[in-house]
Amino acid sequence: MPHLKIEYTANLDALADIGELCKTLSHTLVTLKDSGGTLVFPLLGTRVLAYPAAQYAVADGEQGRAFVYMNMRITPGRSEELVTAVGDAVLAAARAHLAPVLYKLPVRLTLHIDATPPAYEGKFSS
Repeated sequence: MPHLKIEYTANLDALADIGELCKTLSHTLVTLKDSGGTLVFPLLGTRVLAYPAAQYAVADGEQGRAFVYMNMRITPGRSEELVTAVGDAVLAAARAHLAPVLYKLPVRLTLHIDATPPAYEGKFSS
């Protein structure tokens, strides 16, 4: 972990490089350090995935609106202050990457972080 899923309206594909957004957010996550200088997240556990919503209605359904909803799952046990710092860093990186788009059309940018223990977690790597 962390696993960051991005859902966004497909009208953003013509205006923003979402693949680069994924890389930017991944870089942000793997370089974050806590107050003691320790990396917050493991490199090999970091995932950033993006999914366009081909069909959507934002607010009144007008096509000139867009959203980017980011949901990040992290393992529990980090302080509220650290989770807030992580959220602020991710949101700032997303805003910076999407800045040109934010001036072209109304965009809602949301980040939600979940830190709940899994009921089951199986793993396999090759």
